[in-house]
Amino acid sequence: MSTNAKAETSVGSGLRHLLLSGEGWPYLLAPLIPVALVLELTHAGATATFFASALGVIPTAALMGRATDELASRAGPGIGGFLNVTFGNAPELIIALFALNAGLHEVVKASLVGSILGNILLVLGASMFAGGARRDRQYFDRTAATVSSLMLLLAAVALIMPAIFQLVAGGGLPSPADRAVRFSRDLEVLSIGVSVVLLLSYAAGLLFSLRTHRDLFNPEHDEEDHAGESWSVRRSVTMLAVAGVAVGLMSEVLVGSISEASGNVGLSPFFVGIILVAIVGNAAEHWVAIYFARRNKMDLTVNIAVGSGAQIALFVAPALVLVSFLVGPFPMPLVFNGFELGGIFLAVLVGHVVTQKGESTWFEGLQLLAVYAVLGLTFYFV
Repeated sequence: MSTNAKAETSVGSGLRHLLLSGEGWPYLLAPLIPVALVLELTHAGATATFFASALGVIPTAALMGRATDELASRAGPGIGGFLNVTFGNAPELIIALFALNAGLHEVVKASLVGSILGNILLVLGASMFAGGARRDRQYFDRTAATVSSLMLLLAAVALIMPAIFQLVAGGGLPSPADRAVRFSRDLEVLSIGVSVVLLLSYAAGLLFSLRTHRDLFNPEHDEEDHAGESWSVRRSVTMLAVAGVAVGLMSEVLVGSISEASGNVGLSPFFVGIILVAIVGNAAEHWVAIYFARRNKMDLTVNIAVGSGAQIALFVAPALVLVSFLVGPFPMPLVFNGFELGGIFLAVLVGHVVTQKGESTWFEGLQLLAVYAVLGLTFYFV
């Protein structure tokens, strides 16, 4: 084989590895970051700006995740786990903060619910389907999965009860078409109390998973899970800072174009928040979960999917409620609309049932995807 042919083969092999690896493909979308900024500065149109910035979030989220993993691997399981908790859902948190500041409370709540549904139904379903397509069944640690699903059940109770209080008190739930709704002082105080309980529960979950029972949540994995050489601490911190700035820029552009862009393409802001924004903010993490499932590492997949959903419900949601008392036009109580409440309840129930056996098949994955498709179709027609 000639030198040129060998070089072409090497380039093709490298490109295939990039596209099929657990973390390489998102960086192919990096050129959309400057494109989104140019579109925003030139006022080229809300629709193009929205989709460019939405796709531009994906490589920034992937970079943040890689930098966090590199720091975590050097810091040890305790500090490493704290870093993963802090930055694991940072892109979603940053997007929500910009939306909160803009007074888009219902978009914020829709994106939170969308992240929970996406992790439990879309990611776990796609992972079980992709991993089980070539195997009779796959196995994962039942105890670890049960702990995460129980945390989600607690979160579902906590997220639903303020809405029940609102209904019993004679008030109505927010409409999916609302931008933001001002609720009573009692609901604001109740939401503070519920948020504190969720955060304390999440702290206890960290103690359980990172210290007292960390062997259940830290399955061994190969060194090849990261493509390329390891990063130094300085490089990891630098990349984390760069990713944080980039996520902030893309989030600001994304939030600023949501309302107009959704109208232009005939989608409601509710559907954009609960489906599109939620998928974009988790896209890199979602692909990694599917990647591990295809390699028959279902412990890692379940930890990513169910654990990330629990993190959104127990940490990100209550943190945003507390921050809303300082940011935005008025506080954001934990009162979801009827479609969101139904989605949370059904997703957590189905996810809890599926993870109880400690094993999965492609057909169970297909069923989870079907549930997500039904919810998505319903949200589309809202």
